[in-house]
Amino acid sequence: MGNCCVAPGASKRKKKEKKQNPFSIDYSVNHGSSAGNKLWVLKDPTGRDIGTSYDLGRELGRGEFGITYLCTDKSTADLLACKSISKKKLRTAVDIEDVRREVEIMKHLPHHANIVSLKDTYEDDNAVHLVMELCEGGELFDRIVARGHYTERAAASVTRTIVEVVQMCHKHGVMHRDLKPENFLYANKKESSPLKAIDFGLSVFFKPGERFTEIVGSPYYMAPEVLKRNYGPEVDVWSAGVILYILLCGVPPFWAETEQGVAQAIIRSVIDFRRDPWPKVSESAKDLVKRMLDPDPKHRLTAQEVLDHPWLQNAKKAPNVPLGETVKARLQQFSVMNKFKKRALRVIAEHLSVEEVADIKGLFEIMDVNKNGRITLDELKIGLQKTGHQVPDADLQILMEAADVDGDGTLNYGEFVAVSIHLRKMGNDEHLHKAFKYFDKNESGFIEIEELRDSLADELGANYEEVINAIIHDVDTDKDGRISYEEFATMMKAGTDWRKASRQYSRERFNSLSLKLMKDGSLQVQMANGGR
Repeated sequence: MGNCCVAPGASKRKKKEKKQNPFSIDYSVNHGSSAGNKLWVLKDPTGRDIGTSYDLGRELGRGEFGITYLCTDKSTADLLACKSISKKKLRTAVDIEDVRREVEIMKHLPHHANIVSLKDTYEDDNAVHLVMELCEGGELFDRIVARGHYTERAAASVTRTIVEVVQMCHKHGVMHRDLKPENFLYANKKESSPLKAIDFGLSVFFKPGERFTEIVGSPYYMAPEVLKRNYGPEVDVWSAGVILYILLCGVPPFWAETEQGVAQAIIRSVIDFRRDPWPKVSESAKDLVKRMLDPDPKHRLTAQEVLDHPWLQNAKKAPNVPLGETVKARLQQFSVMNKFKKRALRVIAEHLSVEEVADIKGLFEIMDVNKNGRITLDELKIGLQKTGHQVPDADLQILMEAADVDGDGTLNYGEFVAVSIHLRKMGNDEHLHKAFKYFDKNESGFIEIEELRDSLADELGANYEEVINAIIHDVDTDKDGRISYEEFATMMKAGTDWRKASRQYSRERFNSLSLKLMKDGSLQVQMANGGR
C-alpha cells in the first residue's frame, strides 16, 4: 500500500541506521496545525469543516477505509460524491501515507475526461473528506450486461478508454497498480456517458527505472513480476490486458480455487483461447491480448503501443457481432454470486438459541476495547484471532457487512451475536443445513434453479436466467443441474469470488506466498509460514 521502491544503493545503508516503525503513529505530532495533539493527515486541505460548503446525503458505497456519500454543493446545488475516511481506520503510518499520496496524485494528474476529478479536500478531528465528481452511471460490467447485446467492438471501445487512462498516468509519473473493472464507473446513465477511473488508493509516483517490491493490487490482475517483487509501470498494461480478456470472454485468464493456484497460473502465464467465445473473436483482438499479457515486462507493449495496435486503431471497424449470451451471463454472475453467499450468511445468523448466546456477552466486552458498545472490523479480527478463529479477511468483510444491519461500519451487541453464532455454525453441518433448507423450499435435498431464482429475485435484473444458470454451473460440481448440500457447504466454506479480492486480502494473503526458483528455471509457489 505504500511506495516500496528500492532505491539504488539502498542495500548499502549503514546497519546502525534506525528504520521508522511503520506500525507506530506519533499522534502528538502537530502537522502544521494549531489544533494541538491531533493527527492531521492532509498537508494542505481546503478546510476543516466540510459542512460550511457541502451537505452530505445518503451513503453511496463503503470500502475498507471509508464511506462514500452523496454530496451537495451548497452554493451551486451540484451533486458530487464525498469519500469520508475515518481516522480510526488509519491505524498505521503506512495507512496515513496512502491517503496523503492518493490526494497528491489526484491533484497532480491533469484534468482528463476519463478520470474522476477531485474538487475539494477537508479534514476534521475524526475524518478526511475527499469531495469528488459524482459517477452515478453504474459499474462497467453492469452497463455491459444491461445492453441488449455485447460485441467485440464494444470491448474495444472500453479497452481504449482504460489504456488511455494508463497512458496519461504513466506520462505524468504515476503507476496505478490496482486496475480492475470495479475501479471504473460511468459518469451518468446516458448511453454516451464517459467511463471514469475512480480509485487511486494504491497508486504511486515513479521515476524511470525505479523498481517496486510491495505486493499490492487484486490477485487476478497482478502481473508476474509483482509476485516476484520487482516491477515497474508495465504492470498496469498487464492488468489492462486481464480486463480485456475478461471483456471478451467473461472470465479471468488466470484462475484457480486457491491463492497458490492463482499465483502459479499467473507465473505460468498460459492463455486459454479455446473456450467459447474465443473461436469467433478476431485474430487481431487475440494478438493484442497476448502482447499485453506477455510475462516479460521488457517485451510487453507499452500503453502507447497498445493504443497504436491495429485492433484499437480500427476499433470502430471491429466485429459488431454479439459475443454471445454466455459472456454476458458470466459477467453478471460475478455481480450476483456473492449476494447468494451473503443471503445464506444472514439466514445462518438468524437461527439463534438461548444456549448458544449464553457466553457471547463476555466475549463482546473483551473485544470492545474502547468500551463504546460497538466493535469495529479491526477489533473483531483481532478478537477472533485471540480466540482461535481464523477467518479469511474477505469472508470476514462479507460477514461484517451482512451483520451490520444499521450500516454504520461497526457491530452493536445484537449484531455481534449474529456474527458469533455464524462463526460457530460455519463449522457445524447442522447449522449449515438450516441455511440450505432456506433455499431448498420443496425439501428435495437440492437447491434447484427455480428455488434459487425465487430466493434471489430481488437481486436479479435482466438476463436473470443466464445468471442463475451460471451460478448453478459454478457451484454444481457434479453437473446434475442442481446444488446438493455438499456443494452448498463447499461454497460457504470456500473463499469469496475473484471480484471481492480487496486491498487487505491481496496484501495479507499474497504477501504470504513464497516463490522458489527450481532447477529447471521455473518458479514454485507455496504459502509461507504464517500465511492464512
